[in-house]
Amino acid sequence: MFIGICGSICAGKRTIAQYLVDHHGFTWLYLDHGSRGGTDKGVNGAGTQPTSNTSSPPDELLDFVTKHWRERWVTTDIPDEGILDMYSRRPFFLLISVDAPLTVRWRRFRARQQQQEEGDASPDRDSPSVVAASADTLEAFARFSDQQLYDPARGIHSLLSRATVRLLNTSSSLAHLYATLGKLDLLNPDRLRPSWDCYFMSLASLAAQRSNCMKRRVGCVVVRDKRVISTGYNGTPRGLKNCGEGGCGRCNAGHGSGQGLTTCLCIHAEENALLEAGRERLREGTVLYCDTCPCLTCSIKIVQVGVGEVVYNQGYSMDGEAAAVFREAGVRLRQFVPPANGLIHLEKPELYI
Repeated sequence: MFIGICGSICAGKRTIAQYLVDHHGFTWLYLDHGSRGGTDKGVNGAGTQPTSNTSSPPDELLDFVTKHWRERWVTTDIPDEGILDMYSRRPFFLLISVDAPLTVRWRRFRARQQQQEEGDASPDRDSPSVVAASADTLEAFARFSDQQLYDPARGIHSLLSRATVRLLNTSSSLAHLYATLGKLDLLNPDRLRPSWDCYFMSLASLAAQRSNCMKRRVGCVVVRDKRVISTGYNGTPRGLKNCGEGGCGRCNAGHGSGQGLTTCLCIHAEENALLEAGRERLREGTVLYCDTCPCLTCSIKIVQVGVGEVVYNQGYSMDGEAAAVFREAGVRLRQFVPPANGLIHLEKPELYI
């Protein structure tokens, strides 16, 4: 596994890298001085085990990690999108970004400056030396931060937006940060290669984007032997005006969940998927993935066609009734909870003050 960490000034990317080194046996890799953001150690040209005084350009570093991908590696040297593109082609690479509010990062920066002045800390690579020399006010620090993030040629904001896991680090102590990181399961292999559940649920969510129903988007995938049989999304039947264009009066009237269903013209995602599959293709072992728990009407139909398992992501107002139907019919029902990705707050927002 190869984890890359990018982040704004004093957001904590090196601290998170050190957490991976100390608690999960990662080895820290660095680019050489010829690369942007380069530091003083990494892998040597021969592709041997990293030492404390060797470095390498990005292509050699990546070649080394590729040969040893079953081991654990981390780098904070991702200077631009070209290098990120190179790393991202590998199936064992995971990008994590870390950010924090400007005032939080400013307080951290001042604390590090004070430690360095007192001789309690070495210069921090996470903050460019020009910042350490010149950012004696919050306004100056903000200018340097903006330059690091948004400079047209060298800004890293585009890198942060591409991260699979985006951490908002307002943690007030190292112990709290480490404890929170320990709960995130950062090394979950599903982050690198989606599990079957994650894969099929992603397809269901993608199908939902085709929905034309004004009430909610729902997508469904029917699977047997890990092969997709059919997909479906909710909306008005073929030949009728789309719900989003006024085709279903009930949905466009804004009725609450479960109300006025007898006047609804929209076919549910599960119904469309089952109709597409056909009864003869729904044999033993069929699994239905839906990004929303089926309603009672769809549950009855799912039972009738012989689906053996239903996997859903989000709840619905009829979960209890649907669960009772599945339980009595012997259909397994379970909720899929993927590993936390996207923006993750590491602490409550009171520290923004």
